[in-house]
Amino acid sequence: MKLTDSIIKDLLSFSSEKRKSASMRFFKTAKGEYGEGDRFHGISVPDQRAVAKLYYERADHITITQMLDSDFHEERLTGIFMLVHKFNQGQKKGNGKEWVDLFIKKIDRVNNWDIVDSSAYQILGKWLEDKDRDILYKMAKHHSLWRNRISIVATKHFINKLDFKDLLSLSEHFLSHQHDLIHKATGWMLREAWQKDPKPIESFLKNFSKNMPRTMLRYTIEKMNPEERKKYLQR
Repeated sequence: MKLTDSIIKDLLSFSSEKRKSASMRFFKTAKGEYGEGDRFHGISVPDQRAVAKLYYERADHITITQMLDSDFHEERLTGIFMLVHKFNQGQKKGNGKEWVDLFIKKIDRVNNWDIVDSSAYQILGKWLEDKDRDILYKMAKHHSLWRNRISIVATKHFINKLDFKDLLSLSEHFLSHQHDLIHKATGWMLREAWQKDPKPIESFLKNFSKNMPRTMLRYTIEKMNPEERKKYLQR
């Protein structure tokens, strides 16, 4: 039995028809929705993380690629969890690039918001900390909703280092984006930054709060006191 088969067998031991139905609704798999056609086994995220932790050391490029190429959401997410482990392990040994390259090669399989949020800053953001970040701006301009989200969520690693430059540039770019998943992600990153250092984010709000999509604004100001929130919402 190949390793991928063993991983999937273990994953399926945690599957639930009830969770499968709930996941299909939660991740919007109906016709015309952002997750149209995505398939689910019905496996919780903690169980997926446990399986990934059990197998990642034995996994190679082929195994992770096979997981990412799956039609099933949980198999792709488990593959991403393993890829994050491999990248972190590789970084410590000075060879993280091979796993970043695999992430970028399979970027089209990072194709729902939870898969993006479980890898964008953990792999790409971390890798780009001391490198040119032009790839984020290319992704921001791409027609793919998921590449757009990767670009903004990747900035969470920079935010943790108190580096807000790319966050603010990308947030301005996304003011005119049409999808609420980008509004939510951008607001999330702005909120994270505000909690680290309010001043630059409040300056951004002073300039752009009147033009921000409502959802983006609400996510940004969520942790502010009621009076501050009211002030921005009334603008």
